[in-house]
Amino acid sequence: MYTRDRTEEQVLIMRAQRGEQDAFRALVERYQAQVYTLARRMVSSPQDAEDVAQEAFLNAWRGLPRFRMDAKFSTWLYRLTVNAASDLLRRRQRTQETPLDDEDSALQLPDPAPGPEEQAQQRQRRAALQQGINALSENHRKILLLRVVSDLDYAQIGEILELSPGTVKSRLARARIELRKILRQQGNYFSDTSSNQEKGGGTP
Repeated sequence: MYTRDRTEEQVLIMRAQRGEQDAFRALVERYQAQVYTLARRMVSSPQDAEDVAQEAFLNAWRGLPRFRMDAKFSTWLYRLTVNAASDLLRRRQRTQETPLDDEDSALQLPDPAPGPEEQAQQRQRRAALQQGINALSENHRKILLLRVVSDLDYAQIGEILELSPGTVKSRLARARIELRKILRQQGNYFSDTSSNQEKGGGTP
């Protein structure tokens, strides 16, 4: 099944490289949910996430002639998304525009049908976690979100960020430490759930 899917994707890519917009549209439909989800976790508002996703796909369309088939299309697309989000965040910093976070901007946590009190606690934890992630350095935020949100392994993250898997592993560890420090400083470190929220999976 994987081989067949990969071959179908390669055919779509080759058609899109020839300028066939319907083939590129099929690629967009295949990856738009993942791209938007990653963008949504890196920026503050749904509108910004839509802009980031649109920019990533636009850059993909422009860069398709240079795309090499020996690379994974999804990895390349995630890199374009991360770069587009980083560019937007840098523009925000330069213009000192800081959109207010809304409740939907928080990372989604497992929700096994909790009661009202537990729902309120989870909302508080999601908001605190999002604030902590927003306060991370850009490099640490990128690497943590690629691991937690996109569930990528060290090798995939390394391809996106152009780092070795060993560097990814060490930076991810530092990102977790930085996040714990920020949450503690904010008085929002929840010892019973923080490790699960931060770890972004086990071994690659």
